Amino acid sequence: MRRRTVLAGLAAATAAGGGVLWAGHARRLGRARAAITADAEPRAIDSPWGRVEYAVAGAGPPVLMIHGTGGGFDQALLFTRPLVAAGWQVIAPSRFGYLGSGFPADAGPEAQADALAALLDALGIARLPVIGGSAGAIPAIAFALRHPSRTAALLPVVPVAHVPGRPAPPPPDAVAAAILRRGLRSDLLFDAGVALAEDLMIASLLATDPALVRAAGPAERARVRAILHGILPVSLRARGLLNDARWAGDPPAMDLAGIAAPTLTISAEDDRFGTAAAAPLRSLGRRGPVPTRSSGRMSRHRPQGPALAVGAGRMACARPSLPGQVALPMRFGAA
Repeated sequence: MRRRTVLAGLAAATAAGGGVLWAGHARRLGRARAAITADAEPRAIDSPWGRVEYAVAGAGPPVLMIHGTGGGFDQALLFTRPLVAAGWQVIAPSRFGYLGSGFPADAGPEAQADALAALLDALGIARLPVIGGSAGAIPAIAFALRHPSRTAALLPVVPVAHVPGRPAPPPPDAVAAAILRRGLRSDLLFDAGVALAEDLMIASLLATDPALVRAAGPAERARVRAILHGILPVSLRARGLLNDARWAGDPPAMDLAGIAAPTLTISAEDDRFGTAAAAPLRSLGRRGPVPTRSSGRMSRHRPQGPALAVGAGRMACARPSLPGQVALPMRFGAA
């Protein structure tokens, strides 16, 4: 995983524009702050791990969406708008260090998973499907392992996960570490980086080829830009970003064979973070995963077990009709 290197490069790119005073920065920052609550107002609970912020959108069966790097509850709700439209209630927490959530001494995946279980306790939710996007796949997998009776289904999407035999990335040098500590805390520098080098930011932080974005339709281009610009204010996400640089840069090995829930992993072969190598999660199924292909370079891997259906693009979503079946529409790219 090159995520620590990518985050260091991102911070360096933003620092390159730090000497420029942007007349529109205050306006863009204000717009970004307002966009945080575009889908729902946040709430919070107190837990043994500190404050856990979350938002709820939609009505219907609940589903837990765990956001990725640079996110918060707002990113999770942006990604799951199709679920809300299809009749699901999305529970969207902000992970440790993001937006209004606290940052405990132990901010690792297991602690994140247990904090999410405490959130579900507070909401009176016993069991639900769990989606983890990108770096959010690590606590999602930890949740499925630590709280199997509460995991109706597990969907790691473009998952950051340990791949046996892949060497760990080198730690950032002193200069890169300083940039990570300081550059990612500056809204002005991040804003300047997006303005000066949007393609570089899309390539590095969203792990997406900018040429693919330019070739996409207007709606998809707007969605990608919304994800990128939605990282602002980065100052409210800095501790979470740095925590992700630690855990996603060298993902811990997990007992994937111990996951009891029906599981579908989804990735794309041209994801520049290399999550397609992790997508098979080969020890999940007793008889191994079944790789399938659909459109483009998207790959899906389904272990043997209860059915879990995922629709791509704008396919309609049917409500679950059989025991053990969950139907979730997802959109792919720049996730």
